[in-house]
Amino acid sequence: MKKILLAEDDFDFSNVLTQYLQLHNFDVVWAENGVKALEIFKKNSFDICILDVMMPKMDGFVLAEELIKINPEIPFVFLTAKQLKEDKIKGLQLGADDYIVKPFEVEELILRLNNILKRSEANFKTTTIQEIAIGKYIFDTKRLCLKKDNRTQQLTEKEALLIEYLYQNRNQLIKREAILKNIWKNDDYFSGRSMDVFITKIRKYFQEDKNISIESTRFIGLEFKIKE
Repeated sequence: MKKILLAEDDFDFSNVLTQYLQLHNFDVVWAENGVKALEIFKKNSFDICILDVMMPKMDGFVLAEELIKINPEIPFVFLTAKQLKEDKIKGLQLGADDYIVKPFEVEELILRLNNILKRSEANFKTTTIQEIAIGKYIFDTKRLCLKKDNRTQQLTEKEALLIEYLYQNRNQLIKREAILKNIWKNDDYFSGRSMDVFITKIRKYFQEDKNISIESTRFIGLEFKIKE
């Protein structure tokens, strides 16, 4: 039984959603606001989080940032009544696995949650080599970090998956669609914007080694270049 943290300030909606999730074999812990959700998260382990964007005391975006600090690999989904493109982009930039606008069909939410959990479990099984030398860096695929000298850069799961995919396809042009379908499992506009944010972060992580670069070819793709 997968354990879900549901952060939602609407009591009636939360009650109905919790019942549906329980019927589909999810163990649900409900929090009525962001502050309460953070307290619960610190004391318990969860497989996935469902976060309402508009909550009192601490909104869903701020809550997500705090959860990531505690567990960078935790999958999470945003729920919102707002359909603003800017909000969806912000949510995906934070690393959200999905962004669902109310009202929605509960059956669709269940399918999305199960798909996210399957991908999350599969991602942890794909890597067999623990440490990979990338230029002056050591990429630890198990601990999800980049090491250089005595410094360690902790990575999120998605950052680690993206670095590994780029490294596996190094020194060749990779189409954007291929990266999106392999890492984001979707090649829509919002996933593309999210990928651009992640690429910017990864460029910064490798910036101290001048022999490593990520070069963009407009409208085509990227090349992860490593000079031997």
